[in-house]
Order: sequence, then C-alpha cells, then structure tokens
Amino acid sequence: MLGWFRFMKKLLVAALGYCKRRPLDKMRRNAENGDAQAQYTLGMMYYAGEKVSKNYPEAFLWLRRAAEENGHIEAQFFLGMMYFEGIGTQQNHSEAVRWYRRAAEQNYALAQYSLGFKYLKGEGVPQDYTEAVKWWRKAAEQGFAEAQCNLGQMYFNGYGVTQDKTEAARWYRLAAEQGDNLAQFSLGLMCFNGEGVPHDYLEAVKWYQKAAEQGHADAQCNLGIMYSKGLGVTRDYEEAVKWYSKAAEQGHAVAKALLDLAYASGLAERQGKS
Repeated sequence: MLGWFRFMKKLLVAALGYCKRRPLDKMRRNAENGDAQAQYTLGMMYYAGEKVSKNYPEAFLWLRRAAEENGHIEAQFFLGMMYFEGIGTQQNHSEAVRWYRRAAEQNYALAQYSLGFKYLKGEGVPQDYTEAVKWWRKAAEQGFAEAQCNLGQMYFNGYGVTQDKTEAARWYRLAAEQGDNLAQFSLGLMCFNGEGVPHDYLEAVKWYQKAAEQGHADAQCNLGIMYSKGLGVTRDYEEAVKWYSKAAEQGHAVAKALLDLAYASGLAERQGKS
C-alpha cells in the first residue's frame, strides 16, 4: 500500500501547502462563494486539523460541495474515501463507489485503484473480477504500483482474465521496480519456481532481499531458506537465522519453526545463551 499512502500524503501536502499561502478568512469567503479549490482546501484543512480544529463532518461538507458543485476531482476521490471509511458521515459503500467512479472516469489513478478493490470485494457493487481488472489496468498503465501488483495477481491466478504467468511476471516486475514489496516477493517466488520467467535462484534472492528489507515476512523467511540451503547465495547459517528471526518476530509460523530447528540442530545459538 505504499503508493496509496504516498498519493494520500501528496494530496494532503498539496492542499495544506495551498492553505498556508492564503489567509483563512479569505479562504472561507472564497469557498462560500463557490471557489472549488478553496472548498477542497478548506475541507482538507478540517480533515487534517490545519489552522482549524479537526472536524470530520465539516471536512465532509466542504469536500462534498467541491465535488458536487464544481466537479473537483481530488474532492470526488476523497469524498469516496470518507464514505468508504465512514469518516464524517455514515459508511456507505454505494456512495463510495459513486464518487470513486466519477473521479476514475476522469482518469484519476488513485480512484481507479480504489474502484477496482470495490469490484474485487463486491462492496457497493456486485463482485466482478473482470471489472476489477479493467480499473486496475487503467491505474497500472499510469504507473500506479499497487495496481500493477494487483494486476499481476489477477493474471497469475486467472481471475477476471485468462491465466497468463508471463503477463503476471511483467506486471509484478513493473511494480517491484517501484519498490512494491508484495510484487518483489511475488516476482522472487516466480523466479524461484520458474513460473512465467526462467528458473533463476540469483534473481529470486535479489527480489526476496528487496522485499525482506522492507519487512515482508514471507520474503524474510524465504530469504532465510535460500541462505540455509545455499541457493543463489553462499550458504550462511548466521544470515539464515537473521532472516528467520525477523520473520518470526512478525509471527511467521514457518520461520519460527525453522528458527527452532536451527537452534535444536546446533546451527545457531540463541542470543543471551551463556
């Protein structure tokens, strides 16, 4: 979800940067007079508690005005998010879909990504994998990493599209190169198994390592296995234990079992052992 949070942060930073350059009273007058950017910015100010006390219902009111009266695209998306989360208003998945769609139809990638999830889960719309793929593809083609990763998963599993592991690997790679840790892990697994890409332990280690360094527990466990067995790397039990430990700390059951086995077999010593 790094891209999603990155885009959300970008929205907040842009809106709050706009508000810092303008007096609050003038911003409010402009908003009341129908200025779309002022309405949107005032809504974001109430959402974040910037220059005003945090007030979600007031944020909702101004964002709705910007979205309805002026078609402000970021306001449309944010309004959908507030309906989805039930922030400042009652949770309403159908309304979330309606506002996501209005922004998505204007090629807004974050809304396209969010709308794809609504179709995947059947929230506010009938569950429809083909529609999920449609909207994720639109976001993915704009470089949205999470949508690229999700599209890879759909191709890998044959959900909403004909199964195509080569195409899955292509989308995983695009997302992985942007730092998406789930895509990095998934691409590493495909390299390990030779699915959609040539069988390549070195490449598997490369992508496991990138995901593991971002805290992906499955990647940490698999990287430990690669070091334990000397696959794509020089065998190194200390390094294996290091990655098993990181995954086990996150509650990864397989990593914990492998860590216990390493201790029991004498391949590693528990920290603090005298």
